Amino acid sequence: MHFLKKNILLLSLILSSCGFQPLYVEKKHDNMWYYGGDFDTSISDEMSKISIEPISQRFGQMLRNDLIDLLTPKGSPKQPKYRLFVSLTSKRETDQALRSDITATRKMVVYKVGYYMTENGQQVMKGDSVAYTSYDILANPYSTTMARKKGDEDAANIIANDIALRIGAYFHNVATGIETENDF
Repeated sequence: MHFLKKNILLLSLILSSCGFQPLYVEKKHDNMWYYGGDFDTSISDEMSKISIEPISQRFGQMLRNDLIDLLTPKGSPKQPKYRLFVSLTSKRETDQALRSDITATRKMVVYKVGYYMTENGQQVMKGDSVAYTSYDILANPYSTTMARKKGDEDAANIIANDIALRIGAYFHNVATGIETENDF
């Protein structure tokens, strides 16, 4: 029993010293052992100043809604400091799992999105994001349609999370003074 308590204590010390810190907030206190509950929220505050421009097509609407939920959950800014422009550059479907009569039983879909963000009309970052999804082609056409729509929703969510993470990393680098290239 003593051995188990010793290992648990050792494991907790190792995990607490790994240096994990949240991306969107910074601790205001440097003391590694004391946490007073105060965080610097300047990164999430900057993210809330982004206006997400409309994106065409249904996939774009889903993607924009996910981005709004992630970047500006309290609502669109009245006086945006940044503008985020996103466009679907390609959507490619590939047949998979072919039957003996050469009909597919599954589709793989690759979504590629390009985006850039401006501050006062000047581009401050740009990038591409890719999502891979797939769905089964079923005997019931309605089920196949619903599976395809679910794949679209999943891809929009994956891409929105990727873009939000990259924007958060950009603001973190700006806040900490780390030099970055214009392309993430």
